[in-house]
Amino acid sequence: MRYIKSQMKQLVREDVRLQQKLKQLMEEHDLEKSFALKALYHAEVADSGKYMEAYRELDDLK
Repeated sequence: MRYIKSQMKQLVREDVRLQQKLKQLMEEHDLEKSFALKALYHAEVADSGKYMEAYRELDDLK
């Protein structure tokens, strides 16, 4: 699976837990939103992460 910023934004918009994790990453590591999104992708989606299936479904909708 490859990182697609628009899909990741949509996934975060649809999940409150991911919204909280994104905000936490931005605050804790002083990251801009785009970098925090990519970090969140690698932590929660890539390589059989918890949200991989939801992310994959977003790709299938295109």
